[in-house]
Amino acid sequence: MIRVVFFAALAVLSVACTDRQLRGSAAPSQDGSTYLAVMDDNGGGCGPIKVDGKVWLFSIGRAGRIEPGSHTIECGCGGSIKFEIPKGVLFKFDYWGP
Repeated sequence: MIRVVFFAALAVLSVACTDRQLRGSAAPSQDGSTYLAVMDDNGGGCGPIKVDGKVWLFSIGRAGRIEPGSHTIECGCGGSIKFEIPKGVLFKFDYWGP
């Protein structure tokens, strides 16, 4: 019984450490700074990924520092998506859908 309670508590804690949002997931960063990692390039055929109108210089899956708050991402083929990044997290953007 103690094992069951231990593993249940461990599962709850591991889920509590990340915050799943519509566009991705956020977990506390190791140094308290705010980071963005674009985990998916929306199929790869749209041209450069832009964040807030500027080409995102980091490769897919690699995190770069960013200010917390509201941001816009686009993949070069028209249309953009707004999303929020909380302060002090690594935000992994992985959902381009509606």
